Amino acid sequence: MPDIILETQNLKKSFGGFVAIDGINLKIERGELRTILGPNGAGKTTLYNLISGNMKPSSGKIFFKGDEITGLSPDQVARKGIGRKFQ
Repeated sequence: MPDIILETQNLKKSFGGFVAIDGINLKIERGELRTILGPNGAGKTTLYNLISGNMKPSSGKIFFKGDEITGLSPDQVARKGIGRKFQ
């Protein structure tokens, strides 16, 4: 059985009529190294903002080490073990 460290389920973020993230399902196992690639405007930063708690999703769920972190504030997410470093 895989050890899932980060998971998103049907993650969605809309800004008015604009859908930036639409149904992202992601599973990252312990020890895996992943990257998010895409052109400008593809939703990469929005995804990072959702996972780190800097934005709240319109719908869907986010799990870290088996605990749901959907909608937690950035400081609560950081206390769970997810940090974000800006350039």
